This record gives sequence, structure tokens and C-alpha cells, in this order.
Amino acid sequence: MDRRTLIAGMAALGLAGPTFAQQDTVKAGFIFVGPIGDGGWTFEHNRARLAVEDHFGAKVTTVFQESVPEGADAERAITQMALGGADIIFTTSFGYMDPTLNVAKKFPKVKFEHATGFKRADNLSTYSARFYEGRAIEGVIAGRMTKTNRIGYIGSFPIPEVIRGINSAYLHAKKVNPDVEFNIIWAYTWFDPAKEADAAKALIEQGNDVIIQHTDSTAPQAAAEAKGNVITFGQASDMAEYAPMPRVSSIIDNWAPYYIARVQAVMDGTWESTDTWDGIGAGMVGIGEISDAVPAEVKAEALALKDSIASGAYHPFTGPINKQDGSPWLAAGEVADDGTLAGLNFYVEGIKGDIPN
Repeated sequence: MDRRTLIAGMAALGLAGPTFAQQDTVKAGFIFVGPIGDGGWTFEHNRARLAVEDHFGAKVTTVFQESVPEGADAERAITQMALGGADIIFTTSFGYMDPTLNVAKKFPKVKFEHATGFKRADNLSTYSARFYEGRAIEGVIAGRMTKTNRIGYIGSFPIPEVIRGINSAYLHAKKVNPDVEFNIIWAYTWFDPAKEADAAKALIEQGNDVIIQHTDSTAPQAAAEAKGNVITFGQASDMAEYAPMPRVSSIIDNWAPYYIARVQAVMDGTWESTDTWDGIGAGMVGIGEISDAVPAEVKAEALALKDSIASGAYHPFTGPINKQDGSPWLAAGEVADDGTLAGLNFYVEGIKGDIPN
């Protein structure tokens, strides 16, 4: 679901969270951009909500609203949740950023948590995951397994989170297969099975035998399964029902530990405004089981990359890397800083096409 970029301007804001009183019970609210049964982004956020209930038992009540459009509808939904007595509200899509900020100003005693955004306040935190780390691993598998050297990518919206993922996947596919090319279709939706399926079918018809998605439904998996001889990757959730083919691995979002910790902070009276951006090493990004459809040597290569990223020994954006126009971005051995990655708005060298406005 960006939804989702981070960090830019955080230090400049110099925000410090207020002190909150301890609470014996907490009411936690969740605003979801898709249905809880989407099989992807919202499914995992809702699974984390259920983990909160299991962890705290009667001490915590949770409420949620699913399929809330980004924009004015979101502000109304968040407001109603605050009026309904929620102590902490998690808003789980990038397009909820300004609506969350607006409501937070009106309810200073309520704590707010916005997924993948970068605007904070005394009672508003931000959080996201380094999905681009998982895209690097997908890129290695995709680059090794494509037979046509054509990899299709279904983008949701042209925001930094999605652009980071495209660049990371491409860079690592290119490292293992210099002949690879990426073909990108923008769906302009987080969840629309019909649009996602049409995008996958179009990419397959164009000769792409690997499909990577940054949308939330399993429709691209189903389209690839129907076609045959096309591989895919689960997005946000494991989507293991499509393993061993076409789904050969996945990026899994693990929000439960974060949600439990933040609700606990409300109980303890220690909650404060923070910015969190964690990845594979911290467990916020998981890599789904690599299926037997992947050759053993490719699986070993992908898992070695995972371990290197998790340990901090390797960063997916390590130079030399040029921008799409050929101008230098990162020198040899130079690592991209978080501020640049948070606002990334360009393709790396080798990717064709323009980023839509």
C-alpha cells in the first residue's frame, strides 16, 4: 500500500512528543485502504490488528474501517473514529497523510500513526518498511529466471516508495542479467483486481515472462497462472496459494510487532511522536519461502543477498549508480542516504520511459 514515503524533513521539524498518562485499557482504531480480504497489503495490516487483540486480550479493543478512499472520505472516517473514543488510530495508506494530519490537529489527546508518510506532529507518528530491500531479492530471482529478458512491473502510483522498488528490482536483475529490460504499467490503484489483471495480461502479451507487482490483490498471480510459464512474486502478503508457480517468492509485511509496541506505549504513558523505517534485519520485511520452481543455485544466491542486507553488510542502493539520463548519482561504494531515498523521484540508468506526474 504510499501510501508510503518517509523521513524527508523530519529532522527539520524538531518534534518532541508530549507526555501522556498511563491507561489500563486502550481502544485502537485502524483505517484501511482496501478490503481486509485483499490477500495483500490490507490483509497483513488486519492480521497485525488481530495480533494486537490476541496479545492484550481484554485490555485492548480494536475497531477498523476497510476500503476507505484516500482524500476527503478518509478525513471523515478518521474523524468519526476519534469521536468514537479511539485512543490511538493507525492510518495505513500514503494518501491518508494530510487527512491524518488535519484530524490530529483537532484531537490533540488522541495518538495517530500514519503508514508510509512523512508529516508528523506531537501526536502523530510515521512508520513504514524498507520494501526496496525485498525488491532487490526479487530482482535477482527475476533476472536469473527470465527466458525472454523482459520483466513486467505493475506500479500502483508514481510515488517514491514505488519508484524505489522499481529501481531496486531493476538494478539487481541487471546485475545478474545484463540483457534484462523492464516494462512498467501504472495501474493508478492500490486495489482493483480487474485493472491489475488487465495490466498483468497486457505485460504477458508483450512477452514479459516475469511479473512483479506493487498492487494489493492476487489478480496478477491468477492471470499469470492461467497463462503458464510466467513467474510472479507475492506482494505485501505471501500469496502462497499460487506457489510453487507462478508465485516463486514474496515480500511479506510484518506489522504486528510495531502495532503491539505502540499500543503498549499508550498503556505505559510513554508514547511519543517518532519515525520508524525498518527492513529485513528488524523483521518488518519478510521474504516468503522461495519455491522449488527456482533453481537451487538461484535460491542460494537470493538467500545470500537477503542475509547480507539483513546484517547491514550490503545496501541495495550502493554505487556506482547513474540516473536515467546518465548523470552520476552514487559513486563507487557510496550508499544512498535515507533522505534521498525517501523522496526518490527518478529512474536509474537503463529503465525506459518517463515517470508520470
